[in-house]
Amino acid sequence: MTDRPSGARAARLRCRLSDRDLAVLRDLYRLRLLKTSQIERLHFAENSPHTSARRARACVQRLSELGLVARMARSIGGVRAGSSGQVIGLSGLGCAVLDVDGIYGARRRTVWTTKPAFQDHVLTVAELFAQLVERTRDGVADLLSFDGEPAAWRWFTGPHGAPAILKPDAYTRLGIGDIERSAFIEMDMGTERAPTLTRKLQAFVDYWRSGIEQQATGVFPLVLWLVPDDTRKKKLTEVITQMTHESHKLFLVALHGDGAALLAAPTGEEA
Repeated sequence: MTDRPSGARAARLRCRLSDRDLAVLRDLYRLRLLKTSQIERLHFAENSPHTSARRARACVQRLSELGLVARMARSIGGVRAGSSGQVIGLSGLGCAVLDVDGIYGARRRTVWTTKPAFQDHVLTVAELFAQLVERTRDGVADLLSFDGEPAAWRWFTGPHGAPAILKPDAYTRLGIGDIERSAFIEMDMGTERAPTLTRKLQAFVDYWRSGIEQQATGVFPLVLWLVPDDTRKKKLTEVITQMTHESHKLFLVALHGDGAALLAAPTGEEA
């Protein structure tokens, strides 16, 4: 077993990093995985396309050489992905560097080997975040917060008094004009059967009925369920209609590519 990175080593490395380097590490902590192309869009968009791609690759290379990030093994269509499609994860040392400020504490994580299906799911959530950031730059909305897992999770007491955890894929808050819009995000990849979907939907209903979120924030967030295609959208909608009528208002089902536009839509145009 290897020792945890020392605080002194992490602090020395921290001094070698730019604000942009640290921002990349924070996004990796927030989202768990990012493609190099997503890092480019999130942190180097002010440059020309050629320059932004080159600078993003250089940033990833530098962070990799310092041992702060790792490249995940990944192939697309049976062929190794190019540099823009490389999948990047935060290392244990990268977490330690972030933890110099004492923000992350016991939630420190290390890089792990992941299956392609899991990577696809995480990267689809990351893509939603990237699109929301881009809309913020365009002045469409203000991205007030975006929590991935496990920061988005909620602990509560279930309907029979047992401890329960709601595990959405993300939680986000946006400012649209004078309105603040919050949402739990479920990124559906079309693999789960109806009984599993029903259990996940019911967990949101149980949390809604607990009243904890409403007491803390004054509102219950929209539950935006994003699906890969229209067939899946129809199936999920059918599952929702079989639940109690009062719970239908909690959920909105849309395609993956429509999530950012719906979340950032002017008031009254999001449905």
